Amino acid sequence: MLRSDYPDVEIPQIPIFDYLFGDLDDAMLDRVAIVDGTSGAETSYRQLIGQIELFAGALAARGVGVGTKVGLLCPNVPAFATVFHGILRAGATATTINSLYTADEIANQLEDAEADWLITVSPLLPGAKAAADRLGIADDHLIVMDGAEGHPSLRELLGEGHAAPDVVFDPATHLAVLPYSSGTTGRPKGVMLTHRNLVANVAQCASTISITPDDRVLAVLPFFHIYGMTVLLNFAVRMRAALVTMPKFDLPEFLRIIAEHRTSWVFIAPPIAVALAKHPLVDQYDMSAVKVIFSGAAPLDGTLASAVGERLDCVVCQGYGMTETSPVVHAVPVDRDDVDRASVGMLLANTEARIVDSETGTDVEVPADGQSEPGELWVRGPQVMVGYLNRPDATADMLDADGWLHTGDIATVTHDGVFRIVDRLKELIKYKGYQVAPAILEALLLEHPKIADAAVIGADDEDGQEVPKAFVVRQPDAELTADEVMGFVASRVAPHEKVRQVEFIEAIPKSSSGKILRKDLRVH
Repeated sequence: MLRSDYPDVEIPQIPIFDYLFGDLDDAMLDRVAIVDGTSGAETSYRQLIGQIELFAGALAARGVGVGTKVGLLCPNVPAFATVFHGILRAGATATTINSLYTADEIANQLEDAEADWLITVSPLLPGAKAAADRLGIADDHLIVMDGAEGHPSLRELLGEGHAAPDVVFDPATHLAVLPYSSGTTGRPKGVMLTHRNLVANVAQCASTISITPDDRVLAVLPFFHIYGMTVLLNFAVRMRAALVTMPKFDLPEFLRIIAEHRTSWVFIAPPIAVALAKHPLVDQYDMSAVKVIFSGAAPLDGTLASAVGERLDCVVCQGYGMTETSPVVHAVPVDRDDVDRASVGMLLANTEARIVDSETGTDVEVPADGQSEPGELWVRGPQVMVGYLNRPDATADMLDADGWLHTGDIATVTHDGVFRIVDRLKELIKYKGYQVAPAILEALLLEHPKIADAAVIGADDEDGQEVPKAFVVRQPDAELTADEVMGFVASRVAPHEKVRQVEFIEAIPKSSSGKILRKDLRVH
């Protein structure tokens, strides 16, 4: 068993709202908490806390509290922080929904999460309304933050002036959020994360990710994703930095916001690193304020990391985690030049790990020098989820009786505790940091009348980034092109779930039990 080199940090047994906002003095209250990157409008910590409390009060006046599940479908705008933390402050549980989801995908998540409230913004209202109607969610339970006829608005709710409720719950067991993850396989499942999970991961990050109150942190990573939720919406706020929001990634706008708002920390996923390393537009903007580019959500190539660091004259680091671990487990410390940038760094404080030989079930030996043999990474710590909502079998497959989370990722470790992710057992595809479950795409492909069988894996594109690739067996005598296959899928899924490559083959390789042999497909 391996344990973090960092000393354990204290994890207060309090709700996440109290942990983030409970100890601000007057001077800090008047500092900028959030900047709207598009308009430049600023919100102070005092204003943000006031809005959160009023929103929590308005929800409580409508019966929202402990036991209520609330869907949140919204891009990265400052009001997201008000609504998200208002839901948690009221004692309810938030299930954050991908802003790119179709109406059916929104409805499926709301139904699985058992949510009977939904909060959105007017550009996303058509999908939200269709999902709400399917599930019987009334118009007065569908809040449209920026206003829409027939629905409550954020302005109206804050204007009611209700005081935040007194709520009592156990932070160690009460669910704060229900983000959705495919785990190692299958369809997305609700990941049960408690207030303690969120508090713990923020506290753990502080020993490695050295943001200060003088920093401005760019929030282009979506808040609905656990990476943006914990590292930006929670951790950056706890560190008293100013959070600069960006609703969606657009390279010129991304560069403009960095230059004009002088953001010093920029959290990204690897596809953005490709643009920063290669795109000529980067040279047209002043990037001198950037101190750290921190990548997560998918593996970052070491050569690419070096290219970004050299071009921007900044430190480039990466970390590792999963939705099921709130999410951060490893990070490369900013001040450790000796740590390989292709690695995911060291274990966070209060975290244990094992590297287990998947054939023998025994722990891989840590060498006296160099890297260990590879094995499946298992992790244990206070950031590990309670389990999957209403999925005891899936929980048992992922989380054992001793509290070890079986990540499905294959890792090595050096004698001095530096981890590398070298492969994965799990079927999950990471496209631009978003999870894509092959099983969902395979089921969809099989609905096509000209497709006899199909399998989906992750394959590299020309930039070395993972994309969904479909292997398709045509029905006898059927004529079917790759473009037709991709178009069929694209019309039915969110953009990140599109099939990007297609290969036609005679048969899908399968085991005697009928399981797709994805390793055989990877040699194609």
